[in-house]
Amino acid sequence: MMISTKGRYALSIMLDLATHNAGDYISLKDIAERQEISMKYLEAIISKLSKGGLVDSARGKSGGYKLNRKPEDYSIGEILSLTETTLAPVACVDCNCDTDQHCKNEQACLARPMWNELNEIIMNFLNSKTLADLL
Repeated sequence: MMISTKGRYALSIMLDLATHNAGDYISLKDIAERQEISMKYLEAIISKLSKGGLVDSARGKSGGYKLNRKPEDYSIGEILSLTETTLAPVACVDCNCDTDQHCKNEQACLARPMWNELNEIIMNFLNSKTLADLL
């Protein structure tokens, strides 16, 4: 498993919003400048975060984005799950993968229980960490 740039930037956006959370909306331009990430790339990521219900948005002069929960109520796993195709360590344990990607030897695979356990450890770890923990 490797977290993509999109996932890392999503986490950076959420941490920026948490750090600068004064109750007001924060412009994407301000986030882009502080994080040194292009606006265009941030727009695609913040759209996923907004559609996923993690942030509220407002248009207009004093518009922007803000967290809609306390930092301790956001798990890192939930943030990364919105932006990553998968967090599974191998394709055969990814419940979102196509059936043609499933291993044909899945039922007899002696390594499968280990991969399932590793996947569970990864998800439990990511879900046990919150934005507040990183702040």
